[in-house]
Amino acid sequence: MSATTGTTVVVARVNGVALHTPGEAIAAEALRQRACTELLRQAAQREGLLAPTDPPAADGAISEAATAAIDVLLDRVLAIAEPSEDACRRHHAAHVAKFASGECAQVRHILFGVTPGVDVVALRKRAEATLLDVRCHDGTAGDGFANAARTLSNCPSGAEGGALGWLAAEDCAPEFAREIFGHAEIGVLPRLVHSRHGLHVVEVQARAPGVAPAFEAVRSAVANSLRQQGFVTASRQYLQLLAGAAAIEGVDLDSADTPLVQ
Repeated sequence: MSATTGTTVVVARVNGVALHTPGEAIAAEALRQRACTELLRQAAQREGLLAPTDPPAADGAISEAATAAIDVLLDRVLAIAEPSEDACRRHHAAHVAKFASGECAQVRHILFGVTPGVDVVALRKRAEATLLDVRCHDGTAGDGFANAARTLSNCPSGAEGGALGWLAAEDCAPEFAREIFGHAEIGVLPRLVHSRHGLHVVEVQARAPGVAPAFEAVRSAVANSLRQQGFVTASRQYLQLLAGAAAIEGVDLDSADTPLVQ
């Protein structure tokens, strides 16, 4: 959430530029994303890639010119090495399931939705307590997962005990799919799954393995995966440099898992 003093929302700022309106309360992750975007927008201005008159975005939506300028800036300042053949082969060997096609999982979940004004800290505590409870449930009092989903889930699937049925990766938000597919886990996952919708307690009830193609068939996808990893690492480091040289108020950038909106 945005920083507060009593009942007054403190406006978060980057080098004096407000990230939201005075009365607006924003979830912590959304606020961090705004701060990172504003750091990049200002860097693009300093590099002469964006007009000094480009307006800041207190609502989180920067101009088209700023978006284009940030793309040029990142291309200029981030040195992303082209992955070698050996690196691609090692990555493929370590993540064969990631590049398989046709994998499906039977899933159910309990969603703790992140909505405007929600107390994210309290929400996480409820989600973590529920995760612990359903993982420790011994089954003597019925289906604890389904009961918790019916009572607590913010998803319509809660009425069905959280059941989402059989899913493929393309049926899910990418950040949700990354936590479900390409793994061997069966049962309640020992971690909360984060998505654009909120926090999920997830149970994988069954898996149907996909077909793992030979390295040569997915070489391009493997290389793209390594390039993306390199981009995320380099952009995080660059943003840390920008943040270290900036005046940051009302937002904790050290807590950001990923510095850019994916």
